[in-house]
Amino acid sequence: MGDQSSAGTGRINGGRDGGRGRRRKKPSTGRRAGAITVWTLAGLLLAGGSGLGYVYFKLNGNIDGVDINARLGTDRPQDIDNGSLDILLLGSDSRSGANARYGGDEGGARADTAMIVHLHDGRKKASVVSIPRDTLITRPPCVDDDGRTVPAENRAMFNTAYEVGGPACAVKTVERMSGIRMDHYIEVDFTGFKRLIDALGGVDITTTEPIKDVKSGLNLAPGHHTLDGEQSLGLVRTRKSVGDGSDLGRIQLQQAFMKAFLAQVKEVGVLTNPTKLLDIADTATKAITPDSELDSVPELMTFAQGLTGLGPSDVRMVTLPVEYDPIDPNRVIPLRGAAQQVWTALGQDRPIPADALKDSAGDKGVAGALVKGTTPDTAPKATQKAESAPGSGEAAG
Repeated sequence: MGDQSSAGTGRINGGRDGGRGRRRKKPSTGRRAGAITVWTLAGLLLAGGSGLGYVYFKLNGNIDGVDINARLGTDRPQDIDNGSLDILLLGSDSRSGANARYGGDEGGARADTAMIVHLHDGRKKASVVSIPRDTLITRPPCVDDDGRTVPAENRAMFNTAYEVGGPACAVKTVERMSGIRMDHYIEVDFTGFKRLIDALGGVDITTTEPIKDVKSGLNLAPGHHTLDGEQSLGLVRTRKSVGDGSDLGRIQLQQAFMKAFLAQVKEVGVLTNPTKLLDIADTATKAITPDSELDSVPELMTFAQGLTGLGPSDVRMVTLPVEYDPIDPNRVIPLRGAAQQVWTALGQDRPIPADALKDSAGDKGVAGALVKGTTPDTAPKATQKAESAPGSGEAAG
């Protein structure tokens, strides 16, 4: 039987860098725009050139960081200096500002997508654990933006942590669930994600079956497509029309899209086109909200430098082991023993064992097989243009 409370806090920890959460070896990988950002900044580092001073001031002015450490204080897991790195990567579903077209704001932004990115020692491999937003957990007490304490709550949906307490509460919730200290935090919203994909020239995918989702606005026939930013956003938000219609199917689509992106990111020509490189880096730095230890160009570039060797075959993406809640089948709860296996593996910088996922609903289903990456060598000559379905721009739920 699963457990709706925190899924394990049994990591054995030691000290590291004064407890600030920065390991001596840097970098990361990512999902959505987080991965795009670090790849393009790595390219910028390689490009260099006489205009770097101008580039530095232009890009540095784009970055608006958030001080996670000050809000969290000392009540956090200790770190182990084993050369690995852990990053919480969030996709925010705020419907305010430029995101208003995607539906009404229901009281605050939520963590529409959450991934823990674990970079193994040596930066040659990465493990990515998606946390379903509908996961019921015990949310710890958090301090909101006004300095008020939000009490703990049992059977709270995971994505409400961001809603009630912002990035710091999301980080605190993940750390309580996992027993692992997050070294960094990166957030991307809908609009920033779209603009990044457009700046890159789109993402090539191949669909094995039709995907039509009224709420996300996506209408794809089987075959090859080059998705622009709006269509890519529709894909990663599609839920009701794939698999069993749950958030688990959407996560599988997101992971498939990320693999497709990683497969082609080195082919977009940014390293040989300084103008395009600057445009992408400009878009990327405007799109993210990093923690205060990554809120400058030198820090982001150092962080990105170690990622240039990672390809799709080097990144293993899984979903936190879960089962459907017996009380509310629209929610999921962690499989306690299996989830603990995942957290222990990451805490010890080991690969996630396959048997931790065998009974999980998260990595079952067909949604992930609907989308495959398409490289320039395998893409057919005739490219189909994705269409917008009726209702494009509505909230995907």
